[in-house]
Amino acid sequence: MPSQKSITILGVSAFYHDSAACLVQDGKIIAAAQEERFTRKKHDLSFPINAVNYCLSEAGITSRDLSFVGFYEKPFIKFERLLFTYFAYAPFGILSFLKAMPIWLKQKIFLKELICKELDYDGQIIFTDHHESHAASAFYPSPFDEAAILTIDGVGEWVSSSFGSGKGNTFDLLSEIKFPHSLGLLYSAFTYYTGFRVNSGEYKLMGLAPYGEPKYCDLIRKELVDIKEDGSFKLNMKYFNYCAGLTMTNGKFHKLFGGPPRKPETAISQKDMDIARSIQDVTEEIMLKMANHVHEATGKENLCLAGGVALNCVGNGKILRESKFKQVWIQPSAGDAGGALGVALFIWYRYLDNPRESNNIDDHQDGSYLGPCYNDEQIEDFLRREDIPHEKSLADDLPAKVATLISQQKVVGLFDGRLEFGPRVLGSRSIIADSRSEKMQRLINLKIKFRESFRPFAPSVLEEEVGEYFDLNRVSPYMLLVSPVRSDKLTGETDNKSEDIRERLNVRRSVIPAVTHVDNSARIQTVSEKTKPVYYRIIREFHKQTGCPVIINTSFNIRGEPIVCTPEDAYRCFMRTDMDYLVLGNFICDKNKQPQREERGGAEISSVLD
Repeated sequence: MPSQKSITILGVSAFYHDSAACLVQDGKIIAAAQEERFTRKKHDLSFPINAVNYCLSEAGITSRDLSFVGFYEKPFIKFERLLFTYFAYAPFGILSFLKAMPIWLKQKIFLKELICKELDYDGQIIFTDHHESHAASAFYPSPFDEAAILTIDGVGEWVSSSFGSGKGNTFDLLSEIKFPHSLGLLYSAFTYYTGFRVNSGEYKLMGLAPYGEPKYCDLIRKELVDIKEDGSFKLNMKYFNYCAGLTMTNGKFHKLFGGPPRKPETAISQKDMDIARSIQDVTEEIMLKMANHVHEATGKENLCLAGGVALNCVGNGKILRESKFKQVWIQPSAGDAGGALGVALFIWYRYLDNPRESNNIDDHQDGSYLGPCYNDEQIEDFLRREDIPHEKSLADDLPAKVATLISQQKVVGLFDGRLEFGPRVLGSRSIIADSRSEKMQRLINLKIKFRESFRPFAPSVLEEEVGEYFDLNRVSPYMLLVSPVRSDKLTGETDNKSEDIRERLNVRRSVIPAVTHVDNSARIQTVSEKTKPVYYRIIREFHKQTGCPVIINTSFNIRGEPIVCTPEDAYRCFMRTDMDYLVLGNFICDKNKQPQREERGGAEISSVLD
């Protein structure tokens, strides 16, 4: 229990997508989690009562012990934007208006009352601007005492991008771009056009981009977006439908690109690949110009990034390599979920004016391992209760056993320690395998993840070995940077540029083909013993056994479901896929020793590419 002098702050984000809660106590992040992990509803936007209850239990308190509650945006200003937009486009958009208004009139406008009721709380509630929450989530947990701040997303209340600078315990936002002009919504429009789901399929578009050629860049610059040298831009709204419609693009957009949007689950064409590459290149161009302008305007050496566009790890890598900033730190939960963290820290540092200390080396996010943890006693109770065959390993022996399984081409579900906060798995809820395998990417995509085979996997690499395999001279603990594989690790096999993705996947581009994308890049996670000891030791043992310090790391879930949270979630996912082994804490489950499997739960998608 906290002392009477402790100040405990609950941050909440909700009602758009990826609702979340975060608890900060005397400036320390105690817990944070997305609601989807508990409800099993992907991108759950409902009030995050389960995430709130978890955060309170982690601190050993009730809502009555809270000093403040913060909400990550200002609903009245957002409502104002919606009304202005609908009136501006009237009578067009009446269907969208009628769809949106009931939930606003029922709960979103009266959010203070809703929060008090849901939490049984009668204390002070503070609302920050959406991009203030993003900025706070970027700057305050960063390792920097001084830094520039850049936030880029779809839209908050009115703002879609902002920049400023921070020092010590405060920051100021100096400039902004407002709705309807939005880099995030531009990227989402192409996500929609290429047949992926908005607000969840953007990373698929990013993964598809390297298969294409930038054939449409000039058309995008000429017709869709006017880009200035400082990275500011304006969209040509005659091509977009998101202001008042129920879709992202309209007939003019479709005519411009030679046809209607790709229907979901249909074949991906070379045109789709080329469009993906083109919008990715334009997005990177804008991100880099923004970053360089922010450097010039603030004079800072360090940059902090947040907002949904900061999850574009290819663009982040470009900023790191080519911008004028010396160091870049990206909020691991850069999207709306991270707003819960941002508003809680905003209240502690900015509103309450508490001092902040940074050493320019270590961040304050504890590896983003901020979610629920299950100890061996709880795991064993579950295994025995459900009569699940298992073997218990000594903690000291476990890393070598898991490394051996991976080296034998087995696919392992790893459930260890606190759940990650944010969209990336970092060794707590991971599916891991041998990066040296030529077949592993396709195997895991189609038989375990039940998803499109073109999607790349990320490598986890020992922190001290990253420079031996990748053109990266810094740590990347949150898997938010893309970097090239070193030339001396490439095989020299060339890509035949076939439209058949299966043929291109069969090219052995490097000594770690399962994590090398078609453009010889990789989305890297560096692993340190300090922040994730068990995971680090597994990779270290794999290195000892094979001479390779790199393994595959992908999220422990199947297509359409959130990352697993509990031992029950993990076992259910394990049994619905072709994973070979499940590691729950110090317990190992062998698929061959399990009772008859459940029906496979992922939708078969062979029709997409096969």
